[in-house]
Amino acid sequence: MPLTDVTVRTAKPRDKPYKLSDSGGLYVEVTPAGGKRWRWKYRIEGREKLLSMGVYPDVPLVLARVRRDDARKLLANGVDPSVHRQATKLAHAEGSANSFEVIGREWFAKHQSGWAISHSSKVIARLEKDVFPFIGSRPIAQIAASELLKVLQRIENRGALETAHKARVSCGQVFRYAIATGRTERDISADLRGALPPVRTKHMSSVTDPALVGPLLRMLHGYEGTLTVQCALKLAPLLFVRPGELRTARWVDIDLEKAEWRFRVSKTHTDHVVPLASQAVAVLAEVRQLTGRGQFVFPSARSNSRPMSENTVNAALRRLGIPSDELTGHGFRAMARTILDEVHGFRIDLIEHQLAHAVKDPLGRAYNRTSHLPERRRMMQAWADYLDSLRIGTKSK
Repeated sequence: MPLTDVTVRTAKPRDKPYKLSDSGGLYVEVTPAGGKRWRWKYRIEGREKLLSMGVYPDVPLVLARVRRDDARKLLANGVDPSVHRQATKLAHAEGSANSFEVIGREWFAKHQSGWAISHSSKVIARLEKDVFPFIGSRPIAQIAASELLKVLQRIENRGALETAHKARVSCGQVFRYAIATGRTERDISADLRGALPPVRTKHMSSVTDPALVGPLLRMLHGYEGTLTVQCALKLAPLLFVRPGELRTARWVDIDLEKAEWRFRVSKTHTDHVVPLASQAVAVLAEVRQLTGRGQFVFPSARSNSRPMSENTVNAALRRLGIPSDELTGHGFRAMARTILDEVHGFRIDLIEHQLAHAVKDPLGRAYNRTSHLPERRRMMQAWADYLDSLRIGTKSK
């Protein structure tokens, strides 16, 4: 049965902590020292959690129940009360539970676990630098489209138009989360479509002419920097994975005997298999002698506990005299896609699958990571052999 204030006040300590239950998951925990702490037990997404409601007698029974009821209202709208409390504290806005910053931090906390670390860090940094200082304290339901536009134009005026567009997208996601949790009725960012100038798309620089690939490969093989960077430069065109996936490759994911590298794709969060041609196995075997006892295939020069910097490969290309408008680390993907299709005639779906792009079968279902693995293995070996022939000079095209 529900507690009374007298019951809580007269509860005596025991050798071990014990609970006195109220209702709706609320209880007071009595410690051996005589302390009395309010707790609320709830479930969200199948998990049981606890939320502190304060210490008795500073928080009497009636106030503990009010706090419990407030938390239950949040829970009914799909908001985790613990996450909401953390977001409120981070926002320094205890009296503004429905401010843009509080709700923005809730949204970020809910979704960041599904993002790559590099992406999540950029999202929250963009909000903290460019959005929260200007509209973070405003109640989200009271923010007008004109207010948000001023925030975006401030970013645009410093020459960061692409960042302004990304900020609008993130703000829209926050507004839609607020709609879903019952704290506003409209996504006012939708009113700003077309309000900012369009971003001119800049494609990643690449070399797709086979006549130029041979000289490029000879330059890469002639790099005189550290062994780890030498090997990364040799593997980049062979494997044509995303630069972030190459630099963070882990030995635990690589099986040289099976000639396979299995990992989770950073962009799509799906499992992926890279068949390793004999040339790739040879390069990995070489670098394993140096880094094989650590976690990363290509560790940072400063610490074996971190992967090499995201700028390392591009910096090496610049030291070789290859300008950024001719080739970037990402450009090896375009090189492979173009030449495997136009020169070798491999099926587009095989190429796209190896690029870890979303590929679906005739029924619209996503292929799993082992789909067409024998064909992709043959393709990767043919690609490696072709690159060797261009580098050595035995191919005219």
